[in-house]
Amino acid sequence: MSRTPEEEANLRLVVEMFENVLVPLDSTRVDEYISPDYIQHHQNVEPGREALKSFLDWAKGQPGEAEQILHRSFVDGDHVMLHYHVIRHEGDPGFAVMDIFRVEDGKIAEHWDVMQDVDPDRLNPLSPF
Repeated sequence: MSRTPEEEANLRLVVEMFENVLVPLDSTRVDEYISPDYIQHHQNVEPGREALKSFLDWAKGQPGEAEQILHRSFVDGDHVMLHYHVIRHEGDPGFAVMDIFRVEDGKIAEHWDVMQDVDPDRLNPLSPF
């Protein structure tokens, strides 16, 4: 099944946001990608675009060099999913993230996520990626 032009644009928007905002933790570029009416579903993050900017500024101020490695991206209509690995500092096994974004009018309008610690002593020898 091929993607529609709208799906291609939605996927491109979200991946560009990941590369330009989330990876460098750059709050100054949030408005380029995120709707002013942004809906956040993460239970420990306040709603809205300004809360996202505050979180990015906080994360950027943490010690160490955080790294986000994108492994998969999917699109289905106005929903885009990213599966990636966050490593907070050297030696950190990190955590696996699955983000779901809803795109509306060329901006990211809504976000859900699921996170799981990467356990180096896990029973399953398969990577979460």
